[in-house]
Amino acid sequence: MAFDNLMDFMAMGKHGFYVWTAYGVSIGILVGLVSHTMFQRRDIRKTLHQRFMRKDTR
Repeated sequence: MAFDNLMDFMAMGKHGFYVWTAYGVSIGILVGLVSHTMFQRRDIRKTLHQRFMRKDTR
């Protein structure tokens, strides 16, 4: 096994800060992208629904 214990695994051979920061930033960006897409989709659906309702009443 490459690491003897959990602390060695977290340290990643003295590169742990860089490795875990990179993972954190990547996950943060992905979560932000997914949430932005969900909110954007909701807004587009709301806009389309409003346009449809306006055309329906004319």
